[in-house]
Amino acid sequence: MTPTCPPGETRQQDDHHSPDGRAHGEARWAVGTMALGAVMLMIAGILGIMRGIAGIAEDDVFVTTPNYVFRYDLTGWGWIHLILGAVAVAVSIGLFQASTWARVAGVGIAGLVIIANFLSLPSYPVWSLVMIAISGLIIWALCTVRKDDVWQPFEQPPGNP
Repeated sequence: MTPTCPPGETRQQDDHHSPDGRAHGEARWAVGTMALGAVMLMIAGILGIMRGIAGIAEDDVFVTTPNYVFRYDLTGWGWIHLILGAVAVAVSIGLFQASTWARVAGVGIAGLVIIANFLSLPSYPVWSLVMIAISGLIIWALCTVRKDDVWQPFEQPPGNP
C-alpha cells in the first residue's frame, strides 16, 4: 500500500528509488552483473578458441589418459572448443547490447562449455576446472538480472533522463 498525500499536496519522488519503487542501487548492481557476464563470456570464448587451436594442432599441452570412460580424438575436441569459443565471443557482443536473446544464448553456451570441459577433464584437469567455475559465474551473472533493470544498451544509468 502506498501512502497518499492530502488533497492539494503532491508527493515528491524519493531520490534513492525509481518510479516503480526499486532502489537505484539494485538496478546498477544488475547492470554491473550483466556486464560481468558479458566480459567473462568473451574471455571464456577467447580462451576456448585458443584451447581449440591447441587441440587441433595436437599440441603437447594436453595429456592423454588411456583409462578414461569418455574416449575422444583430441583434434575433434579441439574443433568443439574452437566452435564453442567463437559462438561465445559472438554472444558476448550481443550481451553488450543488452539483448535478451544473448542472455538466453549465453546461459546455453556457458552450459555447453561446462559439459565440454567436464568431458575433457583428463586432458587438462586444472584448466577444465577453471573454465567450469568461470562458466558457472557466467550463468549466475546472466540469470540474476531482471529485464527491467537492464537498459538499452549500457549507455545511460537508470534515473538519468
